[in-house]
Formats: sequence, C-alpha cells, structure tokens
Amino acid sequence: MAEGGAEPGIDGHGPGPGPGLALVEGRAGRAARVGDPGDLVALARQVQQADDFVRANACSKLTVIAEQIRYLQEQARKVLDEANRDADLNHVACNLVKKPGNVYYMYRRDSGQRYFSILSPKEWGTTPHEFLGAYKLQHDMSWTPFEDIERRDAEITVLEKLLSRQAALPPCTEPNFQGLTKTTQDSLSRVSE
Repeated sequence: MAEGGAEPGIDGHGPGPGPGLALVEGRAGRAARVGDPGDLVALARQVQQADDFVRANACSKLTVIAEQIRYLQEQARKVLDEANRDADLNHVACNLVKKPGNVYYMYRRDSGQRYFSILSPKEWGTTPHEFLGAYKLQHDMSWTPFEDIERRDAEITVLEKLLSRQAALPPCTEPNFQGLTKTTQDSLSRVSE
C-alpha cells in the first residue's frame, strides 16, 4: 500500500490506478479501496478500450472529412478551369452580337487569331480556316462544349422543373431518406449479383 492509503498505480508507480484512470474518492478524500485487484485491472482495460474506440471513431470521421475536402478541392479546380475557359471564350473575336442559347463555331485563321462564326464546318462546305470546336452560349454567359450540350440541356430542364414546383413542396422538418434506401438497396443488390 502506498503512502496515504491509496493503492499503487497499475504500473506500480505513484498513487492511484494509473494514468488516465480515475477512481471515485471516498469520504476522507482518498480513493476507495477495491476488494479484488483483478477488478482494478479490468477497469483499466475497459478505460483503455474506450480510449481506443474513441480514437478509432475520431480517425474514421476525420478520414471522411479528408475525402470530402479532396472532393471539394477537385470541384473548386473544375469551377476555376471552367471560369478560365469561359472568360477566354468570351474574348474570342466575333463580328456579331452573341445571343444565349445559340451554338457558335470557333475557327483559327492562319495569323493565329481565333474567331466565332454561326456557320458550322458542314455549312462552309470547304472550311476556310482551322476548326477548333463548337460551344453553346448559356444564359449565365458560360459556355458548354458541343459534346456536353445534350447532357447540360437535360440537367437544366430538370432543374427548371424543380424550380417551377418549388412552391408546391411541403416544408420538411425531419431528415428524409426516402429514395436513398431504395437506391442503396439497388446498389447493394447489383454488387451481390
């Protein structure tokens, strides 16, 4: 028994059962005696196990956050790349007023100057200059590459439908996992097949 009546620590040093393990003090301000030393060891193991679970749980949550950060960084890079592309395309030479919703065809002259035309390479017959690509000018003055126009138009159509129905949506005060469960089950069944 150590000085003052307290049990030595689990590691045999100092008062108390060991680092990080606290016992309830008795009336005299000293730790209450434990009848069976095995109980003290079991208590210390339980505390250590709880510490391990807390650490593992925190690491798991931090891993999810790190993945979200990487995803957001990738999204930020994509937004910046698209903004740079859009700014560049807005400065391409054009002899007509560009109207949102129209597709414009970009060419490069022998001098290196890029310009927009409303004529596609097929409409030219024999293209006088190098064809660089086609883009649709969106209403927010961004540009959609020709190969992405159908997908982007479909996305915009869905979003417009959602916006038009917004007034009819009931307020939701609780989490709604409807649809998520079915999607998750469908995904799991595909994986198991």
